[in-house]
Amino acid sequence: MAASSVTLPEGYKPSADEEYMSPQQIEYFRQKLLKWREELIEESRETISNLREEVRDVGDEAERATRETENSLELRTRDRYRKLIKKIDQALHRVDEGEYGYCEETGEEIGIARLEARPIATLCLDAQERWELRQRQMGDSR
Repeated sequence: MAASSVTLPEGYKPSADEEYMSPQQIEYFRQKLLKWREELIEESRETISNLREEVRDVGDEAERATRETENSLELRTRDRYRKLIKKIDQALHRVDEGEYGYCEETGEEIGIARLEARPIATLCLDAQERWELRQRQMGDSR
């Protein structure tokens, strides 16, 4: 990731009043993505640590079954984190390429509110709704 020369003011939040994807907005979302990525990596480390520390041959069958269910859930969560981290990395790449904040399908602005809610969004709302409709139609036809 390229280091940024933009310093954000304390408590900065992007607003619709400023230029869309201004250097400050780009830096804000870069930092937001990097922070989210680090949190997911840390949670994954904790999951791995918890799974390693666990003693597997203690307790009765019901306790072991409960533990295996919990482990399975933790591994699914970790897999979800891995996929999210990949999407965050792709978003950071779009930041570096100057493509962040714009719809991959239409080239239109994704919008600050949508990016605040989902910083890894790659589609504007209209394109996302069309994609979801296609997914539902494909699911119904099978």
